[in-house]
Amino acid sequence: MSKPYSQGKALWAITRASFKAIFNHPTAVVFSLLFPIIFILIFGAFGKGGIPTYRITMAPGADTTASFYPAIKMHPQLRLVYYADTVERNKDLQKGKLSAILDIRQSGDSLSARRTVVQILSTTASNNTIGAVKQALDFAKLNYEYKMLKAKTGQDEEYVTVREPVIREVRPYRQIDFILPGQLGFSILFSTLFGIAFVFYGLREQLVLKRFYASPVNKINILLGIGMSRLFFQLMNIVVLVLFGHFFLDFTLQHGFITFVEIMIMSVIMLFLLMGVGLIFSSIVKSDTSIPLLINLFGFPQMMLSGTFFPIEVFPKWLQQICNILPLTQFNNALRKISFEGQHVTDCLKEIGILGIWMVIIYVILGRVIKWE
Repeated sequence: MSKPYSQGKALWAITRASFKAIFNHPTAVVFSLLFPIIFILIFGAFGKGGIPTYRITMAPGADTTASFYPAIKMHPQLRLVYYADTVERNKDLQKGKLSAILDIRQSGDSLSARRTVVQILSTTASNNTIGAVKQALDFAKLNYEYKMLKAKTGQDEEYVTVREPVIREVRPYRQIDFILPGQLGFSILFSTLFGIAFVFYGLREQLVLKRFYASPVNKINILLGIGMSRLFFQLMNIVVLVLFGHFFLDFTLQHGFITFVEIMIMSVIMLFLLMGVGLIFSSIVKSDTSIPLLINLFGFPQMMLSGTFFPIEVFPKWLQQICNILPLTQFNNALRKISFEGQHVTDCLKEIGILGIWMVIIYVILGRVIKWE
């Protein structure tokens, strides 16, 4: 007599086979596990416990031996930074990246009590943060004086004076001056990678590239032809975005048409770099369903870590070092230098050099992996 068919065993077999099938498609594992881990690490690195922090520095000659100085240094909302030269400091102050410069001086009154005077220097670029900095200093003052009173005689005596900020008028640094270069980088990154990778893969699968390869057409011209079409299309998008931002949102073009041309030059450099990455992805995949996975693995960390939506200064130092070697970071930094600071392409040799190193590595790899059929 035959055993009855076991529905339980059938259910288990189907479940086990389906579970194995999930791991046959790495896309599912990456999107469901790896990306959430990446985002948790990135967003978890913001600030300290979610408290907003404000960057300050000390004026040359400020009295850092004053007993009130540690209270400033240890305040959770005040992030003390140091500059090797005043040029870099003044640039950050002008752009609102540095909220204030503090000058600490000590003096004695008629009773020989030591008093500390804190002077705050800021600019109109930090109008949205200087009030919070003043409140943080006032709180640090109250906390410091309370500890002093407990430790000594208990007399109600003023030890610290935090003066009202001295605000210097500067050229306004609008949010669009930070956002638009990041959005240009974001647009170039994903549209170029998706466009090049899928187009080249489709031509290869349809044997179009094989027929080109068998013809007298030079291989370089084949790649350039594919790349130039993407180049022209993407440059049209950049023109529209920059002009829209300038005329409708007051995006700063410091030297007008010259700045516009230099933005286009940097965009061409970035486009050639990304075209190489797209060609690599289209050559190493076995099906077009794997292309989005590789693009997202390359693109999403850069989107989050390259100063596209927020400054990389929100991250801890070790993560900033990683951010600073990414190609999109260099592109974003160069565009912000050119557009707002009024620098030229020749002043962005560091950024161009790092992009050049990336380009050499990418095209060496491309030369080894590219497939024509």
